[in-house]
Amino acid sequence: MPVVNELIRTEADGTLSFGNYQLDTKSKVSDFEHCGDSYKVKTFNEITKLERNGMFVYESVPGTAVNQFKQDEKETSFKVEGDKDAQITLEMEEGAEYEVSVNGDYAGKMKTNIGGKLVLSVDLSDGKATQVNITKA
Repeated sequence: MPVVNELIRTEADGTLSFGNYQLDTKSKVSDFEHCGDSYKVKTFNEITKLERNGMFVYESVPGTAVNQFKQDEKETSFKVEGDKDAQITLEMEEGAEYEVSVNGDYAGKMKTNIGGKLVLSVDLSDGKATQVNITKA
């Protein structure tokens, strides 16, 4: 799974791909239209951040490449790649409980904090995509 050289793009299946953890300097794309929403991505080797309509959606430290990102009221799924293990923060429903799986392995239930943030750590190795599925319990 390659990094997203154009920083953000819509895939043929309607999902979103974004991020480039190989960049040494901060790069961003604003006002990217996807399914009626306006997205902004900031990315480089230290952080990748995605916003939708000015609101937080995704952040990873260090930076990552995300492919096939899709999110609705009940499920969020994506493939993530990076050259180091990453902490990923996602905006979800406040005070809700979610079941998390990584590469098909059940990672347990997690509850969002007061702000609706869900934080998880993912073991990554350069050149290998890791599948993350989060489903509302």
